[in-house]
Amino acid sequence: MKTILDKQQLHLTILRLAHQLLENNLNLKDVVFIGIQPRGVQVAAKMMECIQQLSAGEKPQYGILDITFYRDDVRDELHVGSTTDIPFSIEEKKVILIDDVLYTGRTIRAALDAIQDFGRPRKVELCVLVDRRFNRELPIQPDYCGKAIDTVISQKVKVEWDKEAVVLY
Repeated sequence: MKTILDKQQLHLTILRLAHQLLENNLNLKDVVFIGIQPRGVQVAAKMMECIQQLSAGEKPQYGILDITFYRDDVRDELHVGSTTDIPFSIEEKKVILIDDVLYTGRTIRAALDAIQDFGRPRKVELCVLVDRRFNRELPIQPDYCGKAIDTVISQKVKVEWDKEAVVLY
């Protein structure tokens, strides 16, 4: 077990990502943020708190997306979907998908498929807390990345919110 981001580094990384998102999106009127269920939602919620504080109380449009039934890599068992809550139109908006760890790219591919059910965005960008760079199965790269690491397939990267750390197993 190795700590990749400790409590302070985790908070600073989320704050830095929030700053980058605001830097590249000065007007939040045509921007929507969507956390990917299940683990991206916690990262997204913390990022939305920072963005709201940094943007002088401007309330960003924030939704939650469940991709359970859009996945192509889990077919053997019965799955129960999570919550999707997108209470706004994404039509002609910039959508910023937020997830915790980018690994094979299959979660993001599923999210791209799922988001199409809500309209046609003008642009889609990806923000991840951790990018496991050399394990991609699909040609997907983040636009915003908190920490890029090199791992082997047998390793696991977990964001442990109870310890407020990112850990490599």
